[in-house]
Order: sequence, then structure tokens, then C-alpha cells
Amino acid sequence: RSVAGSERENMSIRLRELIRLVRSCKTLAEERDAVAKECAAIRTAFKDEDNPHRHRNVAKLLFIHMLGYPTHFGQMECLKLIASHKFAEKRIGYLGLMLLLDEETEVLMLVTNSLKNDLNHANQFVVGQALCAMGDIGSSDICRDLASEVEKQVASQNVYIRKKAVLALLRVVRKCPDMVENYLEKISALLNDRHHGVLGGVLTLLIEISETMPPIIVTFRALTNQLVKMLKNLVLSGYSPEHDVAGITDPFLQVKILRVLRYLAADDSATSDTISDILAQVATNTESAKNAGNAILYECVLTIFGIQADSSLRVLAVNILGRFLLNRDNNIRYVGLNTLAQVAGADLKAIQRHRGTIVECLKDADISIRRRALDLVYLLVNDSNARPLVKELLLYLTNADVEFKQDLTSKICSVVAKHAPSKAFQAQTIIKVLVEAGEHVQEQAIARLAALIGAEPSLQPYAVHSLFRAVQADPSKPKLVQTAAWCCGEFGELLVAACGPVEDAEAMSPVPVEEVVALLSNLLQSSLQPVSVKQYTLTALLKLYARYGAMKDTIRAALSKLESSIVVELQQRAMEYSQLCQMDSALLKEVTDHMPTQEDEAATGEGGE
Repeated sequence: RSVAGSERENMSIRLRELIRLVRSCKTLAEERDAVAKECAAIRTAFKDEDNPHRHRNVAKLLFIHMLGYPTHFGQMECLKLIASHKFAEKRIGYLGLMLLLDEETEVLMLVTNSLKNDLNHANQFVVGQALCAMGDIGSSDICRDLASEVEKQVASQNVYIRKKAVLALLRVVRKCPDMVENYLEKISALLNDRHHGVLGGVLTLLIEISETMPPIIVTFRALTNQLVKMLKNLVLSGYSPEHDVAGITDPFLQVKILRVLRYLAADDSATSDTISDILAQVATNTESAKNAGNAILYECVLTIFGIQADSSLRVLAVNILGRFLLNRDNNIRYVGLNTLAQVAGADLKAIQRHRGTIVECLKDADISIRRRALDLVYLLVNDSNARPLVKELLLYLTNADVEFKQDLTSKICSVVAKHAPSKAFQAQTIIKVLVEAGEHVQEQAIARLAALIGAEPSLQPYAVHSLFRAVQADPSKPKLVQTAAWCCGEFGELLVAACGPVEDAEAMSPVPVEEVVALLSNLLQSSLQPVSVKQYTLTALLKLYARYGAMKDTIRAALSKLESSIVVELQQRAMEYSQLCQMDSALLKEVTDHMPTQEDEAATGEGGE
């Protein structure tokens, strides 16, 4: 052995030794040093044209590339290995080509001739590698130059080559869409192939063409009967050990056929009628106990809603999704809820039958399922079912997680604004939401409640009594306290009288004037209340001063305590209100009168004009 050969042998370590070396590194810096040292050795080895370990070095570069280090200096070595006559070197060369290069790499054009030679190689595995490389990183120029070679291999008698050639043809269609029309007849002929691998590739090609070039779908509609027959054979065939997955014959092929049928039948009633029977057979004969069956059923449901199906078929599809909601697997339940939300506009009446199951999903431990269930419940609410569904949502709001309450309160307030059977029900619901999750209620909902109470005199006694008692029980929710303070200021005089029953709420007894003023005074002195709440409370006390003659001294005392507040806004407001208290009582009543409603303002504006 020569001295140069011995040096080369010593420099080159095996791939497994490099992996062991990298794994033994304790720190990232140590790993970088080891990789840099090995890369330097590989560069030196590449300079030797007679190095017998070129493929070993490229294999190590692939490992280094997986670690995230730059390996561009090995790109030309991949091309040299591909040009080799040894299968072991050619295999590593093609693997490096697909990992270290991409279609934008300039040196990729240099491999065109090697690809052409290998596509006509006598060894099927060499042809397979060339087809894989072309299907993975073939540029538009390479695809156009070698399209005829790929087309020749599509007609090969060898199944191994034929199925890889179909996927390479998919790359040609993607990169050169103007060449699609050259392959339409060949694609139709390939559907007669008996090998499932070839059929899967052809169906993938059909899906790609249907998605990117919709006008060509009309040409493929002639294949509908052939696809229906193929799917029927798969659904009704007995046990086939070669293609069996969890007791189902080739679910991958069934899913692709269903997807192709969906594209072919979209916006075409005749094709939709043709495939309706087979869709019903798939929906009724496919087992849902395994994931393979659920995948087929899911694709079947999407196909039913993607074509012009009749109502009975849509009901069958909704029932399948309803069964998904009863599955123990969280992923399947999520898919069921998500799909129901997507198709809700197509057949909302059929989905209503599964309302109870959907509402139960609100109690699921998985927050993603709860969110999807809430979105679906929101879509299901209408004027006829608003009461029971809102009641369910309010029950759930009591025990909901903190991060979920904001979405829930927003949905409840939005639902009652659109579908509340009465204004009393709307007001009662928003007040309950304020009590349960006041900090999560949006300002818009509170403003809507205030406008509703102001415009409906029949609601004012219930609203002021309910809000006052809620703050008495729990003054820790600022938005609830702020709303109650505003309501007490506007309609506080109604607290001294009893409140009759409203909706499902019981009658409420009168509240002594002393309790009202005491509660508001305590809110002013509380260090837990924000400035905005105290501002509303000061205004409420001023309005009650004009209406509660017996409590004037108490209210004046409460106002005077804030005249020395360190908060400028509160201090200024307290002093101004104290000055207003010294005005003539008739003038003060006029100043502190109820806020005008939108109707009042509109009427005033029209009168002024």
C-alpha cells in the first residue's frame, strides 16, 4: 500500500464513527469543533480524484447537513457519484442530490445528462433513483427536457418503474402545466392498471390537475363510471391481505378516489347523481371503529357536501359527523366539530338533531374541542332555540376556565343581541353574564345593556334590583360594580319599591334607602375599586341626593371625604358635586334628571329642526 493511500485511509473515518463522535460532545462548541475538523478532512479528501471513499464522505456530509451545518462544498461530489457506474456510489449521489441541492441550484443543470442516461439504464433500481430525483427536485428546464423519457417509463412493463414514473410525471405537470394536454389520454389509460401503487400515483396526478387547472375537469368527467366501479370493488371486496389496513381494503386509495370524485362532481348535477349511490354505500359499509375507516368516512362527508347531493345524503353525512363527536379520540371529535361548523350553512336543520352532543363537548377537558364546540353552538342558535341554548351556555360559564370565559361571554352577549326572544330575556342574560364573568364582558355589551334598560321602563325595576343585590353579594368585579352604580344613579328611586317577577326571576323585596347610600359610600372608600368605578359612584350619589331628601346629609358627608383625594379627577368631581348640592332643589332635579334615551334624542333633534 502506498504512503498516500495510507494517509487517505487514516483521514477517512466511517459514518458511524462520526455519529458516535458528535454524540459524545458535551457542549455545542465541542460539537462545532468536531464538525469543522471533519469538514476540513472531507474537503481535503475531495481534492484527491482517486479517493475510494468519496461516497463515504458524501454520506457523512448528509449527516452534517442534518445537524444544520453548511455543506454546499459537497454538491459537485454528488454529481460525480451519480456519474459513477457503481450502484453504491450512485445511490449515495442521488440521495445527496435530493438533500444538498434544490431546483434553484445552478449546478443542477449539469446532472441532466446523467439523469437521461439513468432513465434508460438496464437496472430497475437505477431507473427508480433517477425518477425519484426528478420527481423531487426537477426544475422546469429539466422536466421539459426529460418529459419524453418519463413518458416512456410510464408505459414500462415493470410495476416498480411505472409507479415511480407516474409521480415523476406529477412533477412535470407542476413545473410545465402547458404540457398537461399531452398526457390526458395516458392518464386515462393508467386508471386500468391493476397495481394499487400505480393507481395511487395516477389519482394524485388527477387531484393536482383538478386543483390547479379546473377547466380540464370537464375532460376527466368521462372517467366517473370507471372510478365509481373501482371504489365499489374496494368497498365491497373481501379480505385482501396485500392491501388490508385495520380490516379495510386500501383506505389510501379509497380516500383519493373520493377526493377525485368530489372535484369531478362539483357544480355538475349529472355527475353528482352518478356518484350518489356509491357515496351512500361507502357511508353505510365503512367501519368507524378504526382510524382508517374514519379517514374514509371523513373524506366521504366532504365529498357529499362538495357536490350537489340530495337532502337524504346530507343527513347521512351529518349523522356520520355526529358519531365522530361520540368517539373517545380527541382528534376525531375535533375533526367532527370543525367539519360540522364548515357545513353548517348547507344543512343546519340536520345538525340541530345533534345539538345535545355538541353542547356536551363544551365540558370536554381539551380546550381546543371546547372552542370548536362553542363556535358551532353559536352557529346553531336561532330565534326558536335561543332560550335552551343560552341557558346551557350560562350553566357552563359558571365552571368554565378563566382563559375560555372571554370567548364564551362574547358569544353569549352576541347571541342574545341577535336572537333574544324578548328584551327582558336579553337584559336578564347580560346581567347574569356580568355576575358570573364581569371582568370578561366587552364594553360594547355593557353599553348595549345600558341602552336597553334606559329605553324599556318595564325592565328598570328588575335591572336596578338585580344589579344592586349582585354588588351587595360580590363587589369585586369592576365592570359589574360600574354598571350597578350607573343603574342606581339613574333608577335608584325604584329600589324602595318591590320588584315583580321577570322571565324566570322571582319577585324582589324593597331595599331601604339607607342600604343603597351605605353601599355606594363604601364603594367610594374602598381601595379595591378603580377610579372609573368611583367616578360613576360619585355621579350616582349626586343623582340620589336630588331624589332621597332624607339622606342628603349622609350623601354630602360621603362626597366631602373625596374632596381631599390624591386622584385629581375624583377630587375635582367631588368638589363640583358638593357645589351642585347647594343649588336650588328644582334646578338640581333638572340637572340630575334621567339620561335621555336614543329615541328621546332623536325626537328632540327632529323637533329642533
